[in-house]
Amino acid sequence: MSLSTIIVDDEPLARKGLAIRLKAHDDIDVIEQCSNGREALEAVRAYQVDLMFLDIQMPGLNGFQVLESIIEQGLAMPVVVFVTAFDQYALKAFEVHALDYLLKPADEERLAQTIDKIQHYFKSSADTAHKSKLVRLVSDVTGNDYQKILTELENNQELSLSSYSDVLAIKDAGEVSRVPVKDILWIDAAGDYMCVHTLENKQNIIKENTYILRKTMKELEACLDPKQFIRNHRSTIVNKNVIDKFCSQVNGEYFLVLKNGKELKVSRSYKDKVKQAVNS
Repeated sequence: MSLSTIIVDDEPLARKGLAIRLKAHDDIDVIEQCSNGREALEAVRAYQVDLMFLDIQMPGLNGFQVLESIIEQGLAMPVVVFVTAFDQYALKAFEVHALDYLLKPADEERLAQTIDKIQHYFKSSADTAHKSKLVRLVSDVTGNDYQKILTELENNQELSLSSYSDVLAIKDAGEVSRVPVKDILWIDAAGDYMCVHTLENKQNIIKENTYILRKTMKELEACLDPKQFIRNHRSTIVNKNVIDKFCSQVNGEYFLVLKNGKELKVSRSYKDKVKQAVNS
């Protein structure tokens, strides 16, 4: 099996050196060498490549943004091997996301180990797992500051990637809206969809919006930081920061009043947890 492969790196010598080394491996067919992220996206779109050796830090679109664009554009995600000059210690964070990574300049022995991993991967049925990890990586880094992450890597610092994204990507009618998590007021279920209610400040105009998202409440809850969001009902999640008060009624029912005046019912099963969160 010959794997269609692209090399993405803004350094010509790095691209050439890796391409020469890959010629020794008959099952790796380098069909394109890309000097930037835009060319990489064009190649992924044109050839539906099997494998991509991807540099992390490049001008224009960096490696993280290339992956993000592949996902947002709905393109077929190739298997990814990161190629970078970053220190091995810092790169430990990527071991769980990429199939493998190579440190520049890649030596013959280390490259051979990577090729072995690639061959084993394509003989297995791990495709879905690999791509889900890449999606998680994109979620992690897009919810944080790109430049901050790159600076931490350059300085051999441990990455401060959050387990929870600061941005919720919501796709609707072919468009992807990047909604800051801090702007979310509450989320409630509407059949098979979630209604994400926000209060956004755009060009000094404050406006309430509602986005429709096809996810389960359980999936959404896993995406949101429990330090910031709390479940107050089986069909509702609320941002703790926008809660004004916790109230009880004479009939024994409970509800939350948000800072914008909106009232949300609190079910009995969540009452104690919500009360504790409001009073803490």
